[in-house]
Amino acid sequence: MPIRTVTVLGAGTMGHGIAHAAAAGGYETRMYDVAAESIDKGRRAVEAIVAKGVELGKVTAAEADAIRRRLTATTSLPEALADTDFIIEAAPERIDLKVALFGEIDRLAPDRALVATNTSALSITEIAGSTRRASRVAGMHFFNPVHKMKLVEIVQALESAPETLQAIEDVARRMGKETVLVRESPGFITTRVNASIGNEAFYMLMEGVATARDIDKALKLGLNHPMGPFELVDLVGLDTRLSILEYLHRSLGEKYRPCPLLAQYVKAGRLGRKAGRGVYEY
Repeated sequence: MPIRTVTVLGAGTMGHGIAHAAAAGGYETRMYDVAAESIDKGRRAVEAIVAKGVELGKVTAAEADAIRRRLTATTSLPEALADTDFIIEAAPERIDLKVALFGEIDRLAPDRALVATNTSALSITEIAGSTRRASRVAGMHFFNPVHKMKLVEIVQALESAPETLQAIEDVARRMGKETVLVRESPGFITTRVNASIGNEAFYMLMEGVATARDIDKALKLGLNHPMGPFELVDLVGLDTRLSILEYLHRSLGEKYRPCPLLAQYVKAGRLGRKAGRGVYEY
C-alpha cells in the first residue's frame, strides 16, 4: 500500500520533530494535539527547524515552503485520522493514555492504516493487543532532537506483520533516518543502555565521586559521548527518565532500581530544561 499521508498524534518535543521529518520526507502530514496551545508551540518549533535549515543551507527556500505546505495542524482527532495511511503516536509515556488513544484510532482511522508508537520503553504488544489491528502495529522509536538524530529503532511486537515492519522502514528512510530492527523487550536497545548509564551517573553524584559537570565531561571526552548523562537527562526530562527506570526495574530486576537522588530531584520539581532546572539551572 502506498503511503501518502502521515498523521502524528502529539505536538510536543517528539511529536513536532516527527511531524517535521514526515513533511520534509515528502509526506502530506497532519500534526494533532488535544490542546491548541500545544499545536501553536509545535508549529513554531517546526518553523524554527525549517528556518534554521535554510540559514545553514541544508534546504532551499523553495524546499522550506514545500515543507510548510505539506504540514497541517489540528485539535480535531477525527480530522487528523480521516483517510490517513500511516499514524505515528507520540503521546506521553503512559500505557493507559496510549491504549485509550489506540482505541480512538480503531474507531476513527481507516482499517488499512498502519500504526507506529514512539514509546521508548512500554510494551508495544500490550498496546497493539488493545486494538483490532495488532498485525498493523509496531514500534518506531525516534530520538531527540528528531531533526538531528539519525536513528529509528523499529520494534517488532508479538504480532507485527513483516509488511508492517517493511513499511515503517520505508517511511523512516524517506525521513532520512537509519534503522535497526529490535524484537520487543523492555527498553529495546538504546533506552536500556542509556537508562543504565544515567542511573549510574546519579549514583556517582549521590556518592560524591565527582561533580555533575565533571561526570558529563568525562563521558564526552573519554568515551566520545555527544552529550553527558546529566545534560541528556535534563533534555529528556528527569520525570521521564524516572518513569522508564521504574518500568525497567519492575520488568528486569534490581540492576535498574532508580537512584534515590533522581527520585528526590523529581519530587523537588527539578525536571530538566522544561522546568527551568534539573541537574543544572536554565
